[in-house]
Amino acid sequence: MKVANPAEIKKTYTSDEAYQESLKYFDGDDLAARVWVNKYALKDSYGAIFEGTPDDMHHRIASEIARIEQRYPNPLSEEEVFNLIKNFKYIIPQGSPMTGIGNPYQIASLSNCFVIGNDGKSDSYGGIMKVDQEQVQLMKRRGGVGHDLSHIRPKGSPVKNSALTSTGIVPFMERYSNSTREVAQDGRRGALMLSVAIKHPDSEGFIDAKLEQGKVTGANVSVRIDDAFMRAVEAGESYIQQYPIDSLDPTYKKEIDPTLLWKKIVHNAWRSAEPGILFWDTIIRESVPDCYADLGYKTVSTNPCGEIPLCPYDSCRLLAINLFSYVEKPFTKEAYFNWDLFKKHINAAQRMMDDIIDLELEKIDAILLKIAEDPEGDEVKRTERNLWLNIQTKANEGRRTGIGITAEGDMLAALGLRYASEEGSAFAVEVHKTIALEAYRASVLSAKERGPFSIFDAEREKNNPFILRLKEADPQLYFEMLEYGRRNIALLTIAPTGTTSLMSQTSSGIEPVFMPVYKRRRKVNPGDKDARVDFVDEVGDSWEEYVVFHHRFKQWMVVNGHDLTKNYGQKELDDLVMQSPYYKSTSNDVDYMKKVEMQGEIQKWVDHSISVTINMPSDVTEELVGELYMAAWKAGCKGVTVYRDGSRSGVLIANTEAPEKEDEIESSHFPTIRPITLKADVVRFQNNRDKWIAFIGLIDGKPYEIFTGFSDDEDGILVPRWANDGLIIKNREPDGSSRYDFQYQNKRGHKTTIEGLSYKFNPEYWNYAKLISSTLRHGMPIVKVVELINSLQLDESINTWKNGVARALKRYVPDGTEAKKQKCQNCNSTNLMYQEGCLTCKDCGSSKCG
Repeated sequence: MKVANPAEIKKTYTSDEAYQESLKYFDGDDLAARVWVNKYALKDSYGAIFEGTPDDMHHRIASEIARIEQRYPNPLSEEEVFNLIKNFKYIIPQGSPMTGIGNPYQIASLSNCFVIGNDGKSDSYGGIMKVDQEQVQLMKRRGGVGHDLSHIRPKGSPVKNSALTSTGIVPFMERYSNSTREVAQDGRRGALMLSVAIKHPDSEGFIDAKLEQGKVTGANVSVRIDDAFMRAVEAGESYIQQYPIDSLDPTYKKEIDPTLLWKKIVHNAWRSAEPGILFWDTIIRESVPDCYADLGYKTVSTNPCGEIPLCPYDSCRLLAINLFSYVEKPFTKEAYFNWDLFKKHINAAQRMMDDIIDLELEKIDAILLKIAEDPEGDEVKRTERNLWLNIQTKANEGRRTGIGITAEGDMLAALGLRYASEEGSAFAVEVHKTIALEAYRASVLSAKERGPFSIFDAEREKNNPFILRLKEADPQLYFEMLEYGRRNIALLTIAPTGTTSLMSQTSSGIEPVFMPVYKRRRKVNPGDKDARVDFVDEVGDSWEEYVVFHHRFKQWMVVNGHDLTKNYGQKELDDLVMQSPYYKSTSNDVDYMKKVEMQGEIQKWVDHSISVTINMPSDVTEELVGELYMAAWKAGCKGVTVYRDGSRSGVLIANTEAPEKEDEIESSHFPTIRPITLKADVVRFQNNRDKWIAFIGLIDGKPYEIFTGFSDDEDGILVPRWANDGLIIKNREPDGSSRYDFQYQNKRGHKTTIEGLSYKFNPEYWNYAKLISSTLRHGMPIVKVVELINSLQLDESINTWKNGVARALKRYVPDGTEAKKQKCQNCNSTNLMYQEGCLTCKDCGSSKCG
């Protein structure tokens, strides 16, 4: 494998230098610049950064893809590849390919998605532990992993060991979840999907497992639902669960009322956005790889976001096409879609995806070499080595690809089409039909030039519904596939594009725009030049309020003559949105039933699956969620996830949005090992005339640890009033114990360090602070931490400290989070939520910030 030689790479950048360079590249977009520097800029294990802007990254990727192209006829040049991927305009390798291609500093896979397992046969402890180790080995190489638990015998089944009976599925869910949380991937937490068949007798326990606070927080969970179950629910008939689930002669059977289990699924999804649903018979029926099920390609589970159903040890790499960039004269009456350029680029994208498989095979060779050179004995390394040999076989044999899209919402708006309207949906379906036909055409051409995937057999595929759809739409393509074969066993997906869309400055994936315009607040520090103070909070901090426009909404404003520099009031902003093509086309506006229908029609042209979230208002009923699920099944969707506004706040896990998806992915869980240095806020407050100070260590802007106590007594800490932030640095004492220092910059620009925060405060405060920090580090939602602190029964002498800590942390509670078990002191209502750290009554409007 030819990659950049570290010794030849001369130029390095500090984090700030790379940020400043990329900030220019992204035209002042702070979030895009930080995401690129933190996640995708080439760097070594010591933090040295070797790329100043995404241009450097795109040259790195283009060079490697062009090298592979030279192996085959009619190769793309490095310049051609670069022009396709530069500026995130047309073709965007996602996540692992963007990070890993041409990267000499990491021995990691280029695959975004993996599924593992024991072919659904082994439920022995040996088999279960083997999957656990395989999961960890993949996550340390940056992969998202899925596996199914339907092969594990149900709770209470007899076993031939000292336990006498099986513990069932749920304990192993927790095991796999904990393993996920233990593995760090360049600051990312692992991503895991656990699935189970509804036919399994333990499926109810699986569905309920995440409702217990703090349980299975390291995994997404989805239920594989078959057509027989859906028909039984619809008809009000009974349903048979059994184990083994696919056996003609099961050892265990029970008859259930499926409506009770259905209502539980619906209730849990309404309450917490999980479990997701996989319509399993639709997945298997439509799956092209399952035409080769007897050769090892039987689909058993999906990746963490559900868009790639896979057989054990198969993997997939992802790439997104930016749909917005094919709209010529966007946001005008003359806007049109450039179909010719679009088709040309789909062909190039499929070629590049096939090249990336060759690059992945080189990476696997490097991983296998690394395993061979590791000092452990062969017995220790056997599972890891066999894992990668199995993955190598599947990647080489099937050559699976994952072409997807981003900017669907922006594309439709730029053409003047409303998302999920009849006209908008029809156009979107035509776009995805074109992707399917042109990608398969490119795969057939690649088979002609490079050879088909090794087990291609047209006879096996002749009755597959997806293949028949291609045949009907383009008979010539089908007959060429019969003659030359196809290079790739499956080609298409629609994955989430969280960070991808940030860098392309477009709407995410297939989703509508979240909000075209919104307001943010920024703290104003003394000495800030030209800052406007819009309000002062209860602790004396000043804040500036400013409007943030979605990038393409801003483009619409420019095209249509609206002033970007004006300080708009809320009514003016509302009027702007009403004039725009984004009106009634945001995530919370779109009719969710129409969105499901649109998803079902698009699914017909996607051979894998679609990651999509149906956003629903907070007051939606459980019955409507059930109706949506039923409609999704009938529409031909392969899966569906609902998010009821506010349903995740403080219910199960720390993050308040949908679970992380591969690129987006990225889990919100904090690192298990505390980083040496943390950014920190300094928070000052008063309780009972006592002055307090808190140093709050942050990761991704969220509290990770806290040090706090008096700020003005003889044992207290004096920090200048203007020092509102700094760093908390973990150091070692000579005896090996830990010491935490606070460092801030004084007005002369010099660094001042206060040593030993843990020694500066009352030891009793310090011990309680360690307890609170522990809950923060393990992902307990802030609102729950605040509730925990308020519930502590402490001596009067420490109660004032307790109240101060709660006040310090409230400022980090996400706006809109509901406050449970509290009443408004003004009107006695329980309809309370947090807003800017203050407890606000939604009925009477009164606010309490203490």
